[in-house]
Amino acid sequence: MAGQVFIGVSGWRYEPWRGNFYPAGLAQAKELHHASRQFNSIELNGSFYSLQRPSSYAQWAAQTPPGFVFAVKGGRYITHMLKLRNAQAALGNFFASGLFALGDKLGPILWQFPPNFGFHPEVFEPFLAALPRTTAAAAKVAQQRDQRLQGRELLEPLHRQRLRHAVEVRHASFVDPAFVKLCRDRNVAICLSENDNYPLIADITADFVYSRLLMGSDKIETGYEPKDLDAWAERFGEYSQGRVPGDLQPVDRTGPAEGPRDTFVFFIHEGKVRAPAAAQELIKRVSK
Repeated sequence: MAGQVFIGVSGWRYEPWRGNFYPAGLAQAKELHHASRQFNSIELNGSFYSLQRPSSYAQWAAQTPPGFVFAVKGGRYITHMLKLRNAQAALGNFFASGLFALGDKLGPILWQFPPNFGFHPEVFEPFLAALPRTTAAAAKVAQQRDQRLQGRELLEPLHRQRLRHAVEVRHASFVDPAFVKLCRDRNVAICLSENDNYPLIADITADFVYSRLLMGSDKIETGYEPKDLDAWAERFGEYSQGRVPGDLQPVDRTGPAEGPRDTFVFFIHEGKVRAPAAAQELIKRVSK
């Protein structure tokens, strides 16, 4: 038995995709509508750069089909600027900014950390503990918002559900069984990031799996060589059953019991042109 595999891209509004992934002449306002019919999930990354508005989240939800799921990137103000310190109001602002307008299309929340952010348990553990695990708990966190959100906040969930959190770390000090245990104890997924510059942590630490593939090439029509896509399809098949793939080495071998896990996979790389093609090719392989 396996969990559902969600495959998509990070963001959808990129000029190089126009006339390439997007049909020539497609109105920019219809790009999300088009992309959400090719993929069953997209990583929403505008939320990383700035607080969005409830009206925007509502519009994005309306443009996507039933069963579609957004992953949402947490704000860089929390992870890159505050670096998790004194972040109570900032967390409140993030959850009050409109996420609830996604309704049942609100998927996992990814907290991405900069390469110069090392593993400090005394900083990291309180942050993970403060993350809300349900929309009801997130509504309480949203009450901590500051005055900047006054008049443009959404404080009541439209759909009551549990919340999933993932962390993407980029410093070698996180390759530590203590970090893996900390995430596992909190049911927080460690993002499997495929990038030569960052550690690849293959451990399963939550009841879902989150991955970002960042090594695609625009020189390859399908973003990745077919053999590499075959390998990733096999790995994500293993992950969806709760098993770490045999060719990846976990940091902590005392992992959780096997069992079905939803698995989220997003393609993103610098040129961006072939990321949609890579996602489409992986979908073909996983759906066989």
